Amino acid sequence: QVQLVESGGGLVQPGGSLRLSCAASGIIFSVGAMRWYRQAPGKERELVAAITSGGSANYADSVKGRFTISRDNAKNTVYLQMNSLIPEDTAVYYCNAVVWRLGVPGSDYWGQGTQVTVSS
Repeated sequence: QVQLVESGGGLVQPGGSLRLSCAASGIIFSVGAMRWYRQAPGKERELVAAITSGGSANYADSVKGRFTISRDNAKNTVYLQMNSLIPEDTAVYYCNAVVWRLGVPGSDYWGQGTQVTVSS
């Protein structure tokens, strides 16, 4: 079985920074694209940032220039560095990854979510 475990959420003041981490564990053959989504109360889940196994990244317009996604393929871990945080960034952040297990087609996996609250 594969698990994605997130960490790094919390309460931060506007203008502050947080770094989220998400590690994939289990018997893994390879990890493809890794993504961060977020869901604010009363809103649909939205894609925040994505990164391919080769390191190509893309971002939602609302976070461009403030957030940076990166990954460590040796650790099957993806990061989201969030700077210049604003109250509108408040949400539960979810990690998502396409994971191949030996002999099993690639499948989507999700983390449990980590709360990020931006407030003074």
